[in-house]
Formats: sequence, structure tokens, C-alpha cells
Amino acid sequence: MATSPPITQNPDIRFLGRILGDVIRAYGGDTLFRRIEYIRSVSVDRARGVAGADTIDTGLDALGLDDTLAFVRGFMLFSMLANLAEDRQGVAAEPGADIAAALDRLAAEGVSRADAAALLDQALIAPVLTAHPTEVRRKSMIDHRNRIAALMALRDAGETETADGDMIDAAIARQIALLWQTRPLRRERLYVADEVETALAYLRDVFLPVLPALYGRWERALGHRPKSFLRPGSWIGGDRDGNPNVNADTLESALCRACDAVLSDYLDRLHALGAELSISTELATTTAAVTALADRSHDDALARRDEPYRRAVSGIYARLAATYRAIIGHEPARPALLPGDAYPDPQAFRADLVELARALAASGEGLLATGGALSRLIRAVETFGFHLATLDLRQNADVHERVVSELLAASGVEPDYLALDEDARIALLRRELAGTRLLSSPFATYSDETTSELAIVRAAAAAHRRYGNQSITTYIISKAATVSDLLEVCVLLKEAGLYRSEATPQSDLMVVPLFETIEDLEAGPAVMRAWFALPEIAAITGNRGHQEVMVGYSDSNKDGGYLTSVWSLNRASRALADVFAESGTRMQLFHGRGGAVGRGGGSSFAAIRAQAPGTVQGRIRITEQGEVIAAKFGTRESAIANLEATTAATLLATLEAPTLSAADTARFSAAMDRLSHDAFTGYRELVYGTDGFRTFFRQFTPIAEIADLKIGSRPASRTKSDRIEDLRAIPWVFSWAQARVMLPGWYGVGDALARFEDKGLLRDMVAGWPFFQATLANLEMVLAKSDMALAERYTVLVEDQTLGMGIFGRIRAAWDTTHAGLLGITRQTRLLERSPALDASIRLRLPYIEPLNLLQIELLKRHRAGETDARIREGIQLSINAIATALRNSG
Repeated sequence: MATSPPITQNPDIRFLGRILGDVIRAYGGDTLFRRIEYIRSVSVDRARGVAGADTIDTGLDALGLDDTLAFVRGFMLFSMLANLAEDRQGVAAEPGADIAAALDRLAAEGVSRADAAALLDQALIAPVLTAHPTEVRRKSMIDHRNRIAALMALRDAGETETADGDMIDAAIARQIALLWQTRPLRRERLYVADEVETALAYLRDVFLPVLPALYGRWERALGHRPKSFLRPGSWIGGDRDGNPNVNADTLESALCRACDAVLSDYLDRLHALGAELSISTELATTTAAVTALADRSHDDALARRDEPYRRAVSGIYARLAATYRAIIGHEPARPALLPGDAYPDPQAFRADLVELARALAASGEGLLATGGALSRLIRAVETFGFHLATLDLRQNADVHERVVSELLAASGVEPDYLALDEDARIALLRRELAGTRLLSSPFATYSDETTSELAIVRAAAAAHRRYGNQSITTYIISKAATVSDLLEVCVLLKEAGLYRSEATPQSDLMVVPLFETIEDLEAGPAVMRAWFALPEIAAITGNRGHQEVMVGYSDSNKDGGYLTSVWSLNRASRALADVFAESGTRMQLFHGRGGAVGRGGGSSFAAIRAQAPGTVQGRIRITEQGEVIAAKFGTRESAIANLEATTAATLLATLEAPTLSAADTARFSAAMDRLSHDAFTGYRELVYGTDGFRTFFRQFTPIAEIADLKIGSRPASRTKSDRIEDLRAIPWVFSWAQARVMLPGWYGVGDALARFEDKGLLRDMVAGWPFFQATLANLEMVLAKSDMALAERYTVLVEDQTLGMGIFGRIRAAWDTTHAGLLGITRQTRLLERSPALDASIRLRLPYIEPLNLLQIELLKRHRAGETDARIREGIQLSINAIATALRNSG
């Protein structure tokens, strides 16, 4: 095995690390600083292979509980600052991951900018923020981090002082000092309202200003003004799957807060626009439309009588303020001084703005025709409407089944719906959808579950009337497995008037199945073929022009392992594309990805480009959750880079010529079938077929302690069962990452590679198949972040040592096999040999993670032995926080 090259440390890391050391000395004292520095230097020497370092005392035993807490905070903050430094230096940036580069690449293949522009006019790209609990950091910590990033940007520009007169280096030190004294852990469990506010901060502070500016850049690159194809979405406040805390009230609250934010932003922009558009009729002419707007504004101020644009803006402001008042229920922060009628919808508001833009473009050879604040405001209205982000509804199919069964029984239609077979269910549900009679009655008494679900669809109908139809467009069905699962939701929508049986049936919400398990992914194409065969559904999808299907990465991984999960998703996507082509319906795939590789994590740019040919079709939605939201959208700069990358990848995946011939596609697919089968068998044998594995997992990893973290509003398991099948994918992946095994991201692959005899074919796949390249790249990153020697130490937590060492021995042997197999087919001498930036990033962190793991093990032993000192519990939670921060995509 080759020796790893020395790490060239990012200068920003040295700078920020030095300040952190000064802060620790200043606030913790010289003794604490020297203890932390000793532990750091010994760990660094050991990681670098310095002779004799393994025999030197780690220094951890000398730490009391108070010093342990301070030490863990210090290492966590270093990792946080190192992440910041690397993000600033573009360690995560990928070559060609922007629109301009994508257009050049396409042009080289004969795809014109006009072709690309035509695609984007029909496209949809939607990052969808979710509240999946993988972000361990408090918002306060992230805010300080972002302030440091802004100060570092000023420092890069050669500034020495801030606009307020503070010296920049001193201001950075101040923020790090504040970080040191900020409590990292939440004391109380999050409520849905907290999650709504967190997401709102990203939507308001990042997406609102960034997207209009990005569209300006894209217009210049395309030579064309595309429609608003990139629009954010959210699940927060509408995702009820396994979260009893989400209901009609949280739905309305989330929508109202979003509307408040976007209208307030528009009002601020209008106020600034009024100050800017000082054009006088004494020096310029204007159009009759602007004159009419000015005359209707009731702005009779003498100082503005020759300034029609300002008077028109005053009137537009008054109308938007009236809109705010009508929807939100109180005056905006800056009330209008003039009367005005509320706008009926965003389109009417946009129409007035467009009249201003047309008038500006009508003279001066178009100098004021494009760009500027007015152009950005128009783009914002087109993109965000009055709702800011489209909110999805999501619920489990089992819930819908129970609710519909109760409604049918209470209305006297069918006493035992649950006893019917699938064909009988479909026939009954279609009869109900064809008529106008409702199943629910205000005089009947229903279970809490049914009452809550009816309230949700009625709240969605009210939201359409209040915020516009774009506020909620999609209803996602978790655990969807049959056509009746989809029809049940249509029946519920009908109860609120969102599905109507007219001459041509209409549904105001698109019903979307989420295929999650391996079995569901395999059955998905047949379900969709039967769905499209229903005449009423064919009419609805025909009018809409597209249909969405969601595919889940997390549960398919937990169900079948990494390799089978990604291959099943690829196969399902291709099979679905064929079904959609048969029906003449455009396919829109919604990818339910997480941050960790075991949940679909890794590079979005590479992942989208690696999708099977013909499956992207210019329309893609992707979940963004937990720590990934802060990493991708924590600052405007990172948001710009990631939104550019997603858009560029979508263009390339849709318009680039396939890289594989039909013959290679066939033989590579056959090879993947074999690899997937063997990987699936090995994974299932360990996780679901090994006696005592459930006990081993729950004792070996900090799963119970993770469940105690206050990082989300929903429970760790869908039921009270301790079965792995009932555990959510997030804590499953998170806990293996903490113990440095990363099992969901690689287990089973090594055995599959070892069994495959034609290694030459595997190397051909590495060389020529983007799907296989992306699959192995993520696998390689996971292997590099795992540490079997360190993981073995967690076996002391397993009460039955024979069981613990036996199962861990299998895991370690499988890791060695996977490691050897990967290096063999990629022809590398060590992991990440061809990814030096990522290699350096991970190896930089390893010395800071190892002591955290060692302390975590000791604290877990004491906690599980019954010690009740509150500092032990806090230390465990801090260590989880610190390790997750250092690993970056652990959940």
C-alpha cells in the first residue's frame, strides 16, 4: 500500500485554528489550552505515523469531566472552522459544474444554446428542504459561522476594517470567542414551528436574493430569458409521515410564515425601487400604461408630480400592502400611506411591474431594459409567487387506508374496506371518484386520525384560495405499493374539493407515489402502468403534461444495502421511463436523498449526471435535509455554487448524448445485476439473518443516545418496536457513522466484487460508465472516513463479548475485502489516490476525530453502567455533535 502524501494545510485553517487556540487560552486558561494542545499534537503525530507516537499517552485520561466537555467543544469548533475554510477555498467545487461550462460542453456535441434554452423553458429543478433530523448544530452556531465567512470574504478583498469600523481580524476573533461561549446543544426538543423558522431563514436570507441574481447570470449565458425553472420546495409543516406533531395548524402556520416573509421582501424591494426610479417627465417620456398606474395610485404629492414611476410604485406598494393585510391579517412593518385594493394573485402584481419594465425599455436605446432591481423583483415574483416555496404534503399509505376505510364504513358504503382485495378496492374507489357525493359528514364522529387527515386536505384547499395553487401542488404517499394507495388519496382530496369528477376529471394536487424498499422499486413500473391505464387518471395527467414519481434512497439502502439500493434505483428509473413513454406522459423523478452515502448522499452534480439516459428529462426534484442544507445553502456563495451545479447537471443529463453503446449498456447492466444480487445476499445475511445482530447494533453504536438528541420534532422510529425494519433510516446511518463503521455505505460490496471473476469487465465499467464511477466514488469516500481499528474499540460496549467480537470480526473482514476490491478495480494503491483534495480534507480531520471517539466510548460505558452525573450525558451528546461536524455527511 502506498504512503499517503503529506497534507498541505489550507492557510485559512491555520489562521482560524490559531485564533481558536488564543480564544481557548483566554477563556479556558493556559492549563486547559496546554492539555488540549497536547492531545491534538499526539493524535496528529499518531495519524501521520511518527515513530513512537503509538506508545505515547493520549492525555485523555488526565481530563476531568469539565475539561472533557471543554476539550470536545474545542475539537468540534476546529472541525467547524476547517469546514468553513475548505468551503471558501472550493474544496468541494467540481470542474464544469456551472451553466456556462455545461453550455460549452453541449455545444461541442452539437447542442445549441437555443436547444438548451428551449429545454429550460419546460424544465423544473426543485431543491426541497426537509426537516429530517441530521443537523446537530444549533442555528446560533451556524449564524456565527456565517458571520466569520463574511468577514473572511472581506479579508480576501484586502479590507482591514468592516463598514462599521471594526478591525477585521479582531472581528473574526470576536465571533470565534462568541462561538466558544455559545451552548452547542439544544436543551429542548424541536417543535415543528422551530423547524419552519429554520428553513424560512434559508429561504428568506439566501434563496430570495440569490435566485433572481442567478437568473440574470443564466440569461446572459443563454442569450435568452428562460421561465423560472428553478424553484424551491419544502416538506416542513406538511410532512406527516411518522410525525404526529404535523397537522392542519402547522400546515397553515408554515404557509403563513412563508407568505409573510416573501411579501415583506417584495415590499422592501418596492420601497427601494421607488427611491431609485426618479425619472422626471421633464427629461423623459413614459408610456400610457405607466401614466395610468401613476394616476390610479392616489399619490398626489407635489414633490412627485413629474415622477410617474415613483407615483406608480407608490400605488403598487399600496396594493401589495393591502394584499399583505388581507392574507396575513395585520399591517406590514412599513404600512402604506395610500389606499389600494389587494392583488388577487401574483400574476396581477407581476403585470404592473412588467408595465414599468416595458416603459423603461421603450427609450434610451434600451439602456434600462434589462437587469437592475426591477428585473430582479419581477424574476422573484415569477419564482416565489406569494408562497415563497411550494409545500408538499406527505403521509404513509397505511394511514390513508385506515382513514378511507373508516369513511366508507361510517357513510354506509362499505363495512370492511380492509378486507377487499386490490381489484375490488380499485373498483370501489373509482366509483366514489366518479360521483359528487362526499363520504364525510359534519354529523358523524370519527377517530382522531381521520379527523386530522380530513383537516389537512381542507387546509390545503384553503391554502389554494389564500396563497395560490402553487403553494401546494403535490401529495406524496410513503410506502406506496398499489394503485389503490394512490386512489385513496384522490378520495381524500375529493372531500376538500381538490379532486373533482367533471366532464374531464381534475385534481388540483398531483398524487405522487414514493417507492422506497427494494420490493417497491421493483414493483413501481407495474403500478404506474396500471395507474396510467385508468381513463380518469390519463385525462388528469394528459392535461398536466407530466407526472412525478418519488424514489427513496434511505429505506432502500436499509432494506438491501448500498449497492443494491443504487442499482435498484437506476433500474426502476429506466423501467419507469419506458412506462411513461408508453403513456405519452413526461416523467418527473423526485429523488429522496440524504447527506450520507447510505442515504443517497455525495455529489449532486455527479449523481444527476450519472442518472440513466432518458430519466431526467429536464425535470428533477431533490430533497435537501439536515446538515446538507447548511453546507449547500448556508451562505449565498455556497448556494450559488450548488444551484449552478444542480442546473448544469440537469442540462447535461438531459441533453448530452449517452456515453455507453447499447452493447456496453447490456453487458454492464448484466454485471451490475450479478453484483447487486451478491451484495444484497451478503448484506441481508448480516443485518437480518444473523442471530443477535439487533442487540449488537443497539449496544455497539450510540443509537439510543442519538435518539435522545434534540435535533428534530419526530421520533427515531415509526413504531415502538426495536426492529431494524421499523427504525428510521437516519438514526440507522447516523449511528454507524458515529462508531466509524459507516456500514450502510459499503457492506456487501466487497463480497460482490470478490465473487465477480471478470475483473477486466469491472475495470471497463470504471472507465466508461458514469453510474459506476459515481457509485464507487461515494463508496471510496465512505471507506476513507471509516476506521476499523477505532471501531473495534466500540465492541467493549457489547455485553456479550463473544457476540460482539464475532459480529464485528465479520464486519472488519468485509471491510478489508471491500477495500481490496475497490483498489483492485480502480487500479489505485490507496484510497482517494486520485482525489487529492478530498483525501487531504479527510486526513486533516482524522486526528481530531479519534480522541472524540475514544472519549465517547468511555462516556458511553459510564452512562450505561448507571452513572448519573449530568456532565456524562452532556459529554456524550457533545461528542456526537463533534464527530458529526468533523465527518460532515454523517446523517
